[in-house]
Amino acid sequence: MNWELLQNYGPRMLSGLLVTLELVALSITFGAVLAVPIALGRMSKNRAIGALSFAYVYAVRGTPLLAQTFLVYYGAGQFRAELQAVGLWWLFKDAFFCCVLTFTLNTAAYQAEILRGAIMSVPRGQSEAAMSLGLAPRAVFRMVVAPQAILLALRPLGNEIILMIKGSSVAAIVTVFDLMGATRLAYSRSFDFQVYLWAAVLYLALVEIIRRVWDHIEHRLTRHIRRA
Repeated sequence: MNWELLQNYGPRMLSGLLVTLELVALSITFGAVLAVPIALGRMSKNRAIGALSFAYVYAVRGTPLLAQTFLVYYGAGQFRAELQAVGLWWLFKDAFFCCVLTFTLNTAAYQAEILRGAIMSVPRGQSEAAMSLGLAPRAVFRMVVAPQAILLALRPLGNEIILMIKGSSVAAIVTVFDLMGATRLAYSRSFDFQVYLWAAVLYLALVEIIRRVWDHIEHRLTRHIRRA
């Protein structure tokens, strides 16, 4: 154990861990907002909307996150003049914001499929029973279907958060100094493989904390089901 190396680069790696948390938190939050209309679009009776939603989900889930990150980060530079004209170059010239955008678009596709599956898993009889009481379709979805779908989606959504935490390491390749970026910098200066071991331990600790917190949330939200 190289304690001097840990003293020199430990704070930088912890700072990178905070960047990872910020990156994942923003991506998951924005992705969740975007996932709702995509999931509804996937179930829409309008063929055009359904086809567009399917194409988006199919393209995002069928390509690697690394390739998507390169397309946004390096591809945006090809349209610098156009982006400057519409006032969006500030977003695409920053590697961190490019990663937030890419990860948001990526996780939105996965979260949309999770939500769609959860909504379709709610028994149709409950919707029919609610409509028989005179509730409008929107009220049925908001008061009957959505609460149950959220409970069904909790576990896979937790898995998606964990996958995004691990997948966020690709941000280091486009010069974002997240946990893996700080680790690469430490290794390039020390050539000591221990820094990667420390990074693995930090990722493992972060995932375990998220797992326990998510388990607690799921336990609290589903306690009425267990009692029944």
